[in-house]
Amino acid sequence: MLNLDGETMPSPRDAVAVPLVSIDRPYLLFLGAVTDADDAKTAFGLRDWCRPACLGQFRLPGCTVDTGLPDLTPRAAVAAGARSLLIGVAPMGGALNPAWMPALQDALEAGLDLVSGMHARLAMHPPLAAAAARAGRRLLDLRRADLPLAVGTGRQRSGRRLLTVGTDCALGKKYAALALAAELQRRGVPAEFRATGQTGIMISGRGIAVDAVVADFVAGAAEALSPDAPDGHWDVIEGQGSILHPAYSGVSVGLLHGSQPDAFVVCHDPTRRTLSGMPDFPVPPIEQVVALTIELGRVTNAAIRCVGVSLNTSAVPELERAAVLAAHERRLGVPAFDPMRGGVGRVVDELLRGADARRA
Repeated sequence: MLNLDGETMPSPRDAVAVPLVSIDRPYLLFLGAVTDADDAKTAFGLRDWCRPACLGQFRLPGCTVDTGLPDLTPRAAVAAGARSLLIGVAPMGGALNPAWMPALQDALEAGLDLVSGMHARLAMHPPLAAAAARAGRRLLDLRRADLPLAVGTGRQRSGRRLLTVGTDCALGKKYAALALAAELQRRGVPAEFRATGQTGIMISGRGIAVDAVVADFVAGAAEALSPDAPDGHWDVIEGQGSILHPAYSGVSVGLLHGSQPDAFVVCHDPTRRTLSGMPDFPVPPIEQVVALTIELGRVTNAAIRCVGVSLNTSAVPELERAAVLAAHERRLGVPAFDPMRGGVGRVVDELLRGADARRA
């Protein structure tokens, strides 16, 4: 459970979500030599939602992405109190870059645990395993494929659920879910953020990285992540990928069926023209994603509905932002909002109003 300060709080239902080995704070965020901010969404997510725990960033020569945190070497970070180096980049394919190895070894030998959300296992790299053993430090992998999961059942579960979906990858599904969960909690509504990706797990302290789950068990993982709950309780589930993305649609559909959402929010970047990593594929219209999400979502919840559109307006000029939001709202007929610029109050109003009407 996430409180308003972004801190993990105990919850009686958290036993159903796979717990992680404790990650020692504070953190140093590793950015490698990335040049595309989309590849560093893990680092930006930690900066935005765990800022007090992030002492700085560690960048290699050639890195042009900047989180705004102080640049620190591993030894300087340890001297400042850092305990863990978190790999803050997630390039397509999730492989560790061989060029990172000397820097990661230095971090271990400086006294930092190494935490990764990549698909590749840290201990599979002999230099890292040897450095960790010499320094007595830990190698922590957050994407685990060895979880005791069952296939999805489709059984109707008690409680309420909201899922964030997207027109593409890396455009704000996690941010929207975190903001919505926090606003529900602020209003006194029982609500929990449910992490399905490595950054969300780093932020909340628990969850299941569904893109590491064997395909047959993705829906079952979503069911395990969000089990039966009291009628007024909301699980706000972090979405992954996009049902219309050629590479990642499989995990998106499995998560949709297993989450069994009563409501969903579509996340979209109005400045993006082609899919992430797919320059030959245009971003689909929001209307198409809404219609397809409802059609597929009715397999496990006939009452599924769209309650809002979350727009990532970070690349929209400030003077144009309000007009862009208003135009999307008029066209789509649901609240349009940017969770980082203006809040999520109106979409939560819509969410709760609809839930009350259905109960009545």
